[in-house]
Amino acid sequence: MTGQSNVFEHYIDGEWTTGDGDATFASEEPATGETLAEFHRGTESDVDRALAAASEAEDEWRDLSYIDRAEYLWDIYHELRERTDELGEIVTMECGKEISEGRADVIEAYHMVEWAAGNARHPHGDVIPSEIGSKDAYMRRKPRGVVGCITPWNFPVAIPFWHMAVSLVEGNTVVWKPAEQTPWCGQIIAEMFEDAGIPDGVFNMVQGFGDAGNAIVEDDRVDTVLFTGSAEVGHTITEKVGAQAGKLTACEMGGKNAMIVTEEADIDLAVSTTIMASYKTTGQRCVSPERLIVHEDVYDEFKERYVELAESVAVGDPLKEDTFMGPVIEGEHVEKIRAHNELAREEGANVLVDRFELDDEEIPDGHEDGAATAANPERSGSYADGHWVGPFVYEVDYDEDLRCIREECFGPHVALIEYSGDVERAVEIHNNVDYGLAGAIISEDYRQINYYRDNAEVGLAYGNLPCIGAEVHLPFGGVKKSGNGYPSGREVIEAVTERTAWTLNNSKDIELAQGLSSDIHTDD
Repeated sequence: MTGQSNVFEHYIDGEWTTGDGDATFASEEPATGETLAEFHRGTESDVDRALAAASEAEDEWRDLSYIDRAEYLWDIYHELRERTDELGEIVTMECGKEISEGRADVIEAYHMVEWAAGNARHPHGDVIPSEIGSKDAYMRRKPRGVVGCITPWNFPVAIPFWHMAVSLVEGNTVVWKPAEQTPWCGQIIAEMFEDAGIPDGVFNMVQGFGDAGNAIVEDDRVDTVLFTGSAEVGHTITEKVGAQAGKLTACEMGGKNAMIVTEEADIDLAVSTTIMASYKTTGQRCVSPERLIVHEDVYDEFKERYVELAESVAVGDPLKEDTFMGPVIEGEHVEKIRAHNELAREEGANVLVDRFELDDEEIPDGHEDGAATAANPERSGSYADGHWVGPFVYEVDYDEDLRCIREECFGPHVALIEYSGDVERAVEIHNNVDYGLAGAIISEDYRQINYYRDNAEVGLAYGNLPCIGAEVHLPFGGVKKSGNGYPSGREVIEAVTERTAWTLNNSKDIELAQGLSSDIHTDD
């Protein structure tokens, strides 16, 4: 729903509202730089109103059964399925990933809704044996209250439902701030909740920037904060929430992910899995590998074949089915990738593939490249500038102090690192970073695979697969600087519910555990 001048609004307490601020912002198409839509920018007072509505709706929503709460989600599930192709195109237009990934984003969303709504009919809590035969002991769950959700742009439909679907079915109310780069996807999700008839105040959306997100994090009415995004922002959220007694946060952040290719690897499999993992979403997945750790016995063959493919992966219009890589999200991110590429050069890397500045013929018609257009004004056509980069691949002698193999780029920036010795050395290199989100090993030796499984310091580990493509019902999160929780799947239940140990005495007498006496002695 739009307000005046066709500017989209916030959704608060069952109503569309322009909010208290006068500022607006645009959603831009990364492939062209063109404006897709305008949105009202949320303020702290808008967040305050949304949290007041969520708090007010809390008791009535909690009193509904799991089954009744899930019914609203089932309506959204069916709409997501019916509109997959349409919404997949919108995802692709707004965040730039190629069309099969746009559709997969929507499919992942309805898979998550299906899991959360279906789980409403599954057992909740546990029956626990008591030491005392006359007692019944249980572990029961209850909703925490108001959940604040802050989600990223690279999965603008899927990740919001990671956070919100389970939170709502478990009986919480929600205040959500979508990523400022993908507000159009946020708008459509809010319309779905309105269409489903969810009670006023149970679901609230405030569009905006970091100040709106910070207002959610700092407010005492928020019982849990779910966050997916950068490590820098996530660590700030963790520190702030940690200072608020009784408040919880589950943060899934970035990584400097790696894939290991051992001397026992199937090289065909190794090349295809690493290319896929490196360049899907143009390297802008939190699980994208930026380090490939390859045994010396297979290094030369792997390098030759990997480089050949990296030089030819199809960069193009993300709405076309034959495109493998689309644009990156925004001009600022182009410059971040440029800086990481230059850092690798400064630290002595041997550059194997440099497609950062794409050739004229590689950029789709009408999608002129921002950096190239600025340098060559005659290239500028009727379309605004797109944000185009290609793969950057380099090899470097391993040195744990090199920043280029320690700091996350979040783009198509990949280092090849040759190692000698056994799998223990490969895993040592793999683990020697501050992050611990995702990784994989490619090997036909089950002992190597099992060693990696048991010793890799990651939350998401794969064998003979790319380190992307997690399934919604599995935990999704990392260790070390990559996260402190799992804001998706089954594990998010821990963040959005409280556990109560409930014990009932079925006897007229009192018998206590550990042999504790129940006698009451008096002076008489």
